[in-house]
Amino acid sequence: MAMDGPFDNQTAAPTRFPSEKLTEIPYDLYTDEGLYRQELETIYRGPVWNYLALACELPEPGDYVTTYIGETPVIVTRDRDGQIHAMENRCAHRGALVCLKRRGNAKLLTCVYHSWTYRLDGSLRGVAFENGVGGEGGLPDDFDKQAHGLKQLRVTEFCGLIFGSYSDATLDFETYIGPEIAAHMRNILGKPLKFLGRNVQVLPNNWKIYNENLRDSYHASLLHTFFNTFKLNRLSQEGGIIVGTGGGSHISYGKSSTGYDHDAYKEEGIHSLKDMQLQDPTLLDAVDESGEGMTTRIMSVFPTFGLQCHYNSIAVRQVLPKGVGETELVWNHVGYQDDDAEMDQRRLKQSNLVGPAGYISMEDGCIGGFVQKAIQGVHGEIGVVPMGGETVESTKGRATEVSIRGFWKAYRAVMGV
Repeated sequence: MAMDGPFDNQTAAPTRFPSEKLTEIPYDLYTDEGLYRQELETIYRGPVWNYLALACELPEPGDYVTTYIGETPVIVTRDRDGQIHAMENRCAHRGALVCLKRRGNAKLLTCVYHSWTYRLDGSLRGVAFENGVGGEGGLPDDFDKQAHGLKQLRVTEFCGLIFGSYSDATLDFETYIGPEIAAHMRNILGKPLKFLGRNVQVLPNNWKIYNENLRDSYHASLLHTFFNTFKLNRLSQEGGIIVGTGGGSHISYGKSSTGYDHDAYKEEGIHSLKDMQLQDPTLLDAVDESGEGMTTRIMSVFPTFGLQCHYNSIAVRQVLPKGVGETELVWNHVGYQDDDAEMDQRRLKQSNLVGPAGYISMEDGCIGGFVQKAIQGVHGEIGVVPMGGETVESTKGRATEVSIRGFWKAYRAVMGV
């Protein structure tokens, strides 16, 4: 399939799509074990930027965090000069994990198995007993330490976000996502960030199902009962979708109401309860930080990154595949370093809107599982995403699946299908 954008350079995989239409999605794509293994190699190790960490998680020299690209464990470090590095979390000797903790601070990285020691940039510094014992054993004279460091990744930082890539062909990050998406990301993350907390949940579905959900702009007022119950989000309210370069990135935004206009919901056929109100309305006591009246913004970057703002709650989402039918979703909640105590409290309070048990987002934790269960054993059948047409282009409306089609456009370009 001919594509345009930043993703075109892969050897074709077996074609699994019935046509070039981006509206037809075979269910086999979510259940095929062989295809999943190919995705780990072709996408996650291909010409893409994988989200790794927040720079504010590494404030001091020697700080490190561990994460994943696909299923490959990765270490992200800040060295003594303040530079960020990323490398595979796998000892060059016998393949053991080097860093066992989620995060920490260290002068050197040492494998517990045989004490091979690495600098913070991943280069090999020393080997236990490298000169042998009593004149016997040890490394051969021609052993080259420079050739046995931890496997390095390309790294870039944008708006306090750290991304890594295995490919030298990956475009610079701003070109990769497109100028409009970059501008919105700067609007949201344009100040130094403060790390507020982390949630992790396991989803019983394929990683692509969650990526579709992240980009699905019109299920919110239907699936998420918190919106309907308290009459906070209708598709007729002002908003839109911007699709970035090659379809792989997007932002969906809305200017939601904080009122209780039951008649407007009734006219649009959306179920709501007329007399239901929040007992604590300060949960939605928001400050307009964008300057544009936006109360909901959802952003994605292919293949692993999501960013969400609901009122003043800001969360970075990381999508990690854990098997053909399982996904780990990591939520990193952030604020700004210059936030005062009142704003910290507001963000933390509103963080209850999102996350594994969020008032808004908790339904997303199960809906993907409903899909995964329903398509088991189904072969040759397709799902469809025709809302809003067949194209991949920005739109002023949100009753569309354009950003889902954008995801599949990027996917097909990388996979060569």
